[in-house]
Amino acid sequence: MSEEILIIISISLIIFISPLVARTLRLPSITVEIMLGALAGYFAFIMDHAILDLASKLGFLYLMFLAGLEIDLKKIINISPTILKKSLIYNVILFSLSALITFYLDVGYIFIVILPLISIGLLAALKKEYGDVEWIRLSILVGLIGEIVSIFALTTVSAGLEFGMGEQFYRTMFLFVMFLISMIIIYKVFHNLIWWFPEIKAYLMPEKDHQEQDIRISMSIFFLMIAVMMLLNLKVAFGAFIAGMFITTFFEKHNKQLPHKLESFGFGWLVPIFFISVGASFELSALVQDGLLQKALLIVAAMIFIRFVASMLFIQEMGWNKFYMIGLTHSMPITLLIAVTTLAYNNHTIDQEYYYAFILAAILEVLIVMILIKFFANLISRRENSN
Repeated sequence: MSEEILIIISISLIIFISPLVARTLRLPSITVEIMLGALAGYFAFIMDHAILDLASKLGFLYLMFLAGLEIDLKKIINISPTILKKSLIYNVILFSLSALITFYLDVGYIFIVILPLISIGLLAALKKEYGDVEWIRLSILVGLIGEIVSIFALTTVSAGLEFGMGEQFYRTMFLFVMFLISMIIIYKVFHNLIWWFPEIKAYLMPEKDHQEQDIRISMSIFFLMIAVMMLLNLKVAFGAFIAGMFITTFFEKHNKQLPHKLESFGFGWLVPIFFISVGASFELSALVQDGLLQKALLIVAAMIFIRFVASMLFIQEMGWNKFYMIGLTHSMPITLLIAVTTLAYNNHTIDQEYYYAFILAAILEVLIVMILIKFFANLISRRENSN
């Protein structure tokens, strides 16, 4: 059997069975996909191949697109000034504590960016399980700001890793800033345009759509933004993120099913290929490597600790018995954590040992934090019911 056929069959089987295994083990399917990918790589069912590399990169870009879908600029604009201010300070505390830990442990500067990462992707799963409770609502609002900060940090660090701190880096950052200004102008123009002519939305995405026009528009914006970023020599991942933000901000209310359809389209087959590929790149034999598990657990402990400290900012809003839930819910940035780790490893900023440690930490973090959230959520629920 050729390598191509073996890879395709293996990936197809993992995509099919991972939700079943995840449901049985009560774990996020992302975690299961990484673990099954590692097993497939260990037994040589999946190996390095150009087809897998291309599909994995496309899956990563679509993952960043889905991360952008979580950000509705209108919700951020409507956040109360107090929460917005505290959310920004929350991120300052995260990065400051991360810098202190990095300098104390004398590890690479990339840790300053990796440890504070925030991704609210798994908050949707928590909302489904625990409902629209107060601590989840506030976590989402604070997480929106945190994810934007994380994406900006990712783009800046990526440029630094690729070009160094020379002329090319400053040129890239200048283009990046000009791109953001252009996006703000386009946002204002399009916002005013659809305010005066609301029928534009209906024309672009008609209610009775037999040709999946909403998906076609979304994919056009997705690839167009990638092309613009390639033209400007910027990180295409940020372009995919901006495309997702644009679609959610302008079309979510008009077509409430669109984000769900795009998520189903991505998480159903394209994004899992990226996580399976990440798992396949992890050598299971490294688990017995001296110090790897300790490094992974140290990373998990550091990420949870800095979020716990930063979440004290919200004691006034949440009280002493619930403030820590903000930090816990932000302690599972598995998507961005793997994305940034992959970029750092490909740019030789971290070695293979730390790459494995971060992949292992991403998996352990979800397992540990999910258990802690379940325990404390039940404790909070019992307290509220007794009162």
